[in-house]
Amino acid sequence: MKKISLGILAHVDAGKTTLSESLLYTSGATRKLGRVDHGDAFLDTHFLEKSRGITIFSKQAVFSTDDTEFTLLDTPGHVDFSAEAERVLQVLDYAVLLISGTDGVQSHTETLWYLLKSSRVPVFVFVNKMDISQSGKELVIAELQRRLDGSCVDFSSADGGDIDIEEAALCDEEMMQEYLEKGTISSEKVRTAIKKRRLFPCFFGSALKMDGVENLIRCLSCYTEEPRYNEEFSASVFKITEDEQGNRLTHMKITGGSLKVRSLIGDEKVNSIRIY
Repeated sequence: MKKISLGILAHVDAGKTTLSESLLYTSGATRKLGRVDHGDAFLDTHFLEKSRGITIFSKQAVFSTDDTEFTLLDTPGHVDFSAEAERVLQVLDYAVLLISGTDGVQSHTETLWYLLKSSRVPVFVFVNKMDISQSGKELVIAELQRRLDGSCVDFSSADGGDIDIEEAALCDEEMMQEYLEKGTISSEKVRTAIKKRRLFPCFFGSALKMDGVENLIRCLSCYTEEPRYNEEFSASVFKITEDEQGNRLTHMKITGGSLKVRSLIGDEKVNSIRIY
């Protein structure tokens, strides 16, 4: 089973935590669909987050498909807590950039896009709140191509395999060559183009009503590649917190080798290992 580190980023109030809850519920990772406005979201556990109705601290959860295990990282959308979101970028294999269908691309959306580009993180786009949006998919795609990247392609009709091959072929020379030769594009070529940030699949739906979420999960499973790591130990730290007893917790993604209790990292000894 391949393992993917997946982050969700968005401008505040785009529905990011709602999408996270829908991903966890639809995949079977949780049995109850939490809601921000009800104060029972699985990932917003701090009393400040519940009282203010926004994500302040990055949180992680795990959900799986038949062949892929995703470590989901939900990040703050409010610009005041953007540093918390930026720290997460270094440990992401892929990102889902969430955009509100009612508001379109906002200023902070463009900032997040620039940060993802700088960190070379491949991106899937999910346009939320399409059930109450006044804009059709064509208008939204045109805005995405104009303000983010011309390689944003509508994947909303995809089912883990079928895509708009003509639009996708225009984004990458290798895909275009295969399309001209065979009249189709293999999933492998699509995965490679996404990984190299030459293609940005776009999906449409409503996270609150779980519309389009199942298709997003299928395509995330189909069109992502597990990174290859070295045998020598390496890791990226993305957060430091404390537990209930005041013990310091260093949250990290292992990017090579293995880590064991009592191992030395620099001058510090690993006292315990926790998997969240």
